[in-house]
Amino acid sequence: MHVSLATSAGGAGRPNEDFIGAVPGAVVLLDGAGIPGAEGLCAHGVAWYTHRLSSTLLGGLSRDDGRDLADILASAIGEIAVAHSATCDIANPSSPQATVLMVRAHRGRLDHLLLADSFLVLDHVGGGPQVVTDEREVIARRGCSAPLSGVTPGTPAYDRVRASCAVALRARRNRPGGYWIAKDDPRAAREAVTGSHALDDLNGIALLSNGASRIVSPYGLTDWPGVLELLTSHGPSGVIDRVRQIEAQRDPGPDAQVPDDATVAHWTDLPHHRG
Repeated sequence: MHVSLATSAGGAGRPNEDFIGAVPGAVVLLDGAGIPGAEGLCAHGVAWYTHRLSSTLLGGLSRDDGRDLADILASAIGEIAVAHSATCDIANPSSPQATVLMVRAHRGRLDHLLLADSFLVLDHVGGGPQVVTDEREVIARRGCSAPLSGVTPGTPAYDRVRASCAVALRARRNRPGGYWIAKDDPRAAREAVTGSHALDDLNGIALLSNGASRIVSPYGLTDWPGVLELLTSHGPSGVIDRVRQIEAQRDPGPDAQVPDDATVAHWTDLPHHRG
């Protein structure tokens, strides 16, 4: 098993709230949600949450018992919730949470699970890449942001509407008709996007956090086939370097995207003949 990994914090002096890790036959990528005010709700913080949840997931995957990925995730969410429920307000909508992307090779198949907006790129034999993501948060964010249309950025009115949009988005989190993320409720695991593919049909796979996927959208530096080519030639750090280069060149503004934590994994020698 050969998995190349790279991760980069969004800014100097800020904790990296992403996590990437692998055990034989499986890879996990989490992207923590650094919501303003979370530090007053949880004594541990978002980075602690992503690291603890990831470690628990990797422990479950390392057993290689074929247990359903959603079951592994539900157990892990419940375990971490118990670990800090006595000291932290874990039910608050802004308490630590994370996107989840899990992949596992088992009995000739590659199983995947996604919760919120990370990206899995499947490099199919004899075909182009297939990109899998969970679009529900993007759809919810688009709907909640609709009132900003026509409001001048940088004005007090814009700031007020933007704040109300953030409240509306949080209200849709882990709710039917909204979107789902790993937080305090194990039932979110059952709402994940899942799938399975024959290992013999794949040359390899890539996992990208939202911050790294910006190389395709919104920055438009390349397309998904180009991402696979860049991974082959320069590895995961090459993808992140391109993202950081374009971010350094952009002029700051009221609507400019703040550099985000960026994480990439590239798994190239899938175990095609493992039983």
